[in-house]
Amino acid sequence: MNELEYLDAAEQLLLAVEQTCDRINDETDADIDAQRVGGLLTLTFANRSQIIINLQPPLHEVWLAAKSGGYHYKFDGSVWRDTKTGNDFFADLTRDAGVQSGLALVFQA
Repeated sequence: MNELEYLDAAEQLLLAVEQTCDRINDETDADIDAQRVGGLLTLTFANRSQIIINLQPPLHEVWLAAKSGGYHYKFDGSVWRDTKTGNDFFADLTRDAGVQSGLALVFQA
C-alpha cells in the first residue's frame, strides 16, 4: 500500500466513525462527542470516558486507545485488522464503545 492509498483508506475509516457517531446521537439517547483534529479523533461519552483513534502514517496504521487497552490496525485491502489479534477495527470499537458508554452501540464501515 502506498501513502495515498493509506491516507484514503484511513480517511474513510475516520469519516465512517464520525458519521456513525452522528447517527447514534440522532437515533438514541447516547451523547457521543466526536472531536477531530487532523488525524486524531476523540470520542467522549456522557460519563466522560474516552476512546481515541489516531492515524499513524509512517507505519500505515490506525491506533485505537480505550480503557481495555491500545490496539494497532493495518488495512488488509478490505478491512482494518488488529496487528496482534486479527480482529476487525469496527468490531473492537463497537465492543469498547459499548463497555465504556454502558449502551448497546454499533459502529460499522
